[in-house]
Amino acid sequence: MRTGAIVAGGRSTRFGDTDKSVAPLAGVPMVRRVANRLAGDDDPIPPGADRASGGDPVVDELVVNCRPDQRAAIATALDDARLPIRWSLDDETDQGPMAGIRNACRAARGEYAFVVACDMPFVDPAFVSHLFAEATGHDAAVPQLADRWYQTTQAVYNADAMGDACDRALARGDRKILDPLSELEYAVVGDDAIRERTTERTFANVNTREELDDTEAFIRSALSPT
Repeated sequence: MRTGAIVAGGRSTRFGDTDKSVAPLAGVPMVRRVANRLAGDDDPIPPGADRASGGDPVVDELVVNCRPDQRAAIATALDDARLPIRWSLDDETDQGPMAGIRNACRAARGEYAFVVACDMPFVDPAFVSHLFAEATGHDAAVPQLADRWYQTTQAVYNADAMGDACDRALARGDRKILDPLSELEYAVVGDDAIRERTTERTFANVNTREELDDTEAFIRSALSPT
């Protein structure tokens, strides 16, 4: 079994007062766009601005990590989603993304979990499959573009190993998302391998209203008849 874990518990202060996870993006809540991609649905536009084509789900279940006060709105956004959904609620809020990843891994039924932030609407299911393959026999598979940090919120983790490493990091008072990786044996999926299989857009995230507008304009342009 493969788990897809969507981390949505951050406060998103740069986005404003609205919960970013359920903000409409070209008419679809952002978290639903991410869920649909993992489910193989025709939404949203994949990297390269091609029309999405439906396919098989890349994971067998979804775990949604969020704060308790977010659950009702996110559940509405994910109503009738193609994949079964499990919930991972943050009992202690505002602990940072590492705690959200830990909680999601603890809720996963699969040995390996693909963790993705709720604000990454162009996640590429074919690349997710590649990450699962790369993670086999390791504690994780983590992408690294040449000019960026490790993409820890779009990576595959052995759920138990990552959960344990996050527990130890949090117990030490560490909050940086890279801290647990120092204890793991992980495969790095480098820039060349990334660009052979997908585009940089798969890692694009939406942090501000301006970025939401730009992303919506891209989606609507890609959907327009040529």
